[in-house]
Amino acid sequence: MGINSEKDIEANLQIGPTSDGMVRLFIEAGETEIPLDFDPDEADEIAEEIRAAAARARAVK
Repeated sequence: MGINSEKDIEANLQIGPTSDGMVRLFIEAGETEIPLDFDPDEADEIAEEIRAAAARARAVK
């Protein structure tokens, strides 16, 4: 499965801080739960990547 492959899967994404000072992305799809923890600097880098991808996606339209 690649980034451009469409799938008919519903997922829930939650983002927030943990009690340990990490940033958690929590993905839930059906019976599957995936917690992804990042330190704040890593979370900032991910946020920058998301913003850059959004800018590129806007350019496609």
